[in-house]
Amino acid sequence: MPIPYYHKITYINAIKRTIMKSIKQRLNKIGVELPSLLVPSESIDARKWAVVACDQYTSQKSYWEDLDKEVEDSPSTLRMIYPECYLGDADSHKRIVAINKAMESYCSSDIFKEFKDSFMLVRRTANSRSRWGLMVALDLERYSWEKSNRTLIRATEGTILSRIPPRKEIRKDAPLEVPHILVLISDEARSVIEPLANKISSLEKAYDTDLMKNGGHLEGWAVNKASDLEQVTKALEAMEARLDPENPLLFAMGDGNHSFATAKSCWEDIKKTLSEKEREGHPARYCLVELENIFDEAMVFEPIHRVLFKTSFDQFIGKLALYCDGFEASLVDSLSELEAFVSSNDGKQKFGLCKADGLYAITLENPVATIAAGTLQNVIDDLGREGHEVDYIHGSDVTNDLGRKEGNLGLILPAISKATFFDTIIKDGALPRKTFSMGEANEKRYYFEARKIR
Repeated sequence: MPIPYYHKITYINAIKRTIMKSIKQRLNKIGVELPSLLVPSESIDARKWAVVACDQYTSQKSYWEDLDKEVEDSPSTLRMIYPECYLGDADSHKRIVAINKAMESYCSSDIFKEFKDSFMLVRRTANSRSRWGLMVALDLERYSWEKSNRTLIRATEGTILSRIPPRKEIRKDAPLEVPHILVLISDEARSVIEPLANKISSLEKAYDTDLMKNGGHLEGWAVNKASDLEQVTKALEAMEARLDPENPLLFAMGDGNHSFATAKSCWEDIKKTLSEKEREGHPARYCLVELENIFDEAMVFEPIHRVLFKTSFDQFIGKLALYCDGFEASLVDSLSELEAFVSSNDGKQKFGLCKADGLYAITLENPVATIAAGTLQNVIDDLGREGHEVDYIHGSDVTNDLGRKEGNLGLILPAISKATFFDTIIKDGALPRKTFSMGEANEKRYYFEARKIR
């Protein structure tokens, strides 16, 4: 007797649910949650919806004021975030209340289209470069910002704890999160994200929009078929299996560490009120991020240089000698020659020094840290305790101009190596703050996806 059609459908659906349950459980074991994502529906102006990360243009209120005028009354993530240039303003509480009201209003209207149990493949094009990412939720229980901790998810630069409380005020009562957090994976085999990028014709296009304010273009494809989720899961499992069980690092913060740390702090408060069972699936236990492969050709690590003010060469060298066995210094003729020296990959730790009487190429012998930024941060910290001031500078030209002024010193640092980045974090712990930057301000993540956190 043939099996009725509706029984076949019920059986097939049961199999699908079993497969999805297994995938979710396997992902959870490696710190990943399969989220339900909210994106603006087709009726919403996606260009006005997406805005750049709140921690950009912090010294340019005019950028955010112009953005406000351009968005006008259109639904926008601008109404769901707190641009950090306004942190500390007298109306902070009023602004936070408005953010929560906007989120609640969007949730109760037809603003969103939901992609349940789905990752999102993202392609971002800016400044003639296209990079790929994958939206996932990461388990805050598997993360620590402490330098000595050996968690699966870690900070890559020093976390400034004083930055967390004002950000907690923004998140703690919010019904939604919209992330600008970029998390790196070290996938030289290109096994996680790239196979999805090679088959976008078979994925559902979720959005496709230009971005405001010279942000380029953004596209997204839903990843929710069992076969595609299985591919991602297997690839991540294989990466995790190759890690040192005593010091496993699978996910490293790229951008937005303080936002991720804020989510962690909020979760620590919430979980105190929950039973063990309630903690397992609570949405606030996870934080939405964009995974990016550090080996993506479009991923650019730019060095951040240092300028010491009112600091003599002798003072600097006296401290440097405490953190290496010795050094060699050679006078060079030009900034371009100094940059070429710093960027040459010969296995030695090097940096450039700009001072009033010239430019010096410096090579360290047996330094205490794995990278020059780590060794020099020890020097800077010592000098800071003695009252010397430091500034962190994007661009070697500006560093040279400031460093050549009488009484100043400019330190030209090499870019972080992609090949050794994860090994450095594993060996040294979190890097000194302001060690690297991932692209220019207009290349930073634009908010698009949202997720319910309560």
